[in-house]
Amino acid sequence: MLSFAKLKAACRFLCAGILFSAFLAGCSTTPGFPSEQAPMKPGNPAEGYLLEPGNRIRLIVFGETGLSGDFTIDPIGNISLPLIGNVAASGVTAKVLSKRIEDHLKKDAYLQDPKAAVEVQTFRPFYVLGEVRQPGEFPYTTGLTVLSAVARAGGYDYRAWEGDVVVVRTIDGEQKEYRANERTPILPGDIVRVLQRRI
Repeated sequence: MLSFAKLKAACRFLCAGILFSAFLAGCSTTPGFPSEQAPMKPGNPAEGYLLEPGNRIRLIVFGETGLSGDFTIDPIGNISLPLIGNVAASGVTAKVLSKRIEDHLKKDAYLQDPKAAVEVQTFRPFYVLGEVRQPGEFPYTTGLTVLSAVARAGGYDYRAWEGDVVVVRTIDGEQKEYRANERTPILPGDIVRVLQRRI
């Protein structure tokens, strides 16, 4: 039969073990990720994309090579086109801009039935912040994922929680946070935030 002193010592040892285990569990807990998972469907980054100054577009006016070409939206939001001059381009989609150019060509009687198409050549940049080696702003290219975005930023640093990140995305003018894994597609303007491990 155990003496009271030995029983007391055993209880202390057991309690210390429980507390130490709880401490380790607390140190290795997952950082504060949002509950909602980021969409995994890549989609077309140009769909719904609102043009802004600095974006480069390609204009194709069918049957009119002299009016077609690559153009950059200037700092006040216009593109300067042959014959029709400045056209407001900032804050609208490529589809809306195509219609706007057709209307200008028709209104000024340059073409009777103009058909125009606008393709977005460059998008707003994306950002990688937090526990990476070279955080900053990077040019967007189609097909980016979280993994390739982190690679652009020099990879994870030694303090990083690897595999999952927070993606901040602007939707209808408001920022929304998602939990994302390395296969999650990145869209223009996204902020990828790599969190720190809690150990």
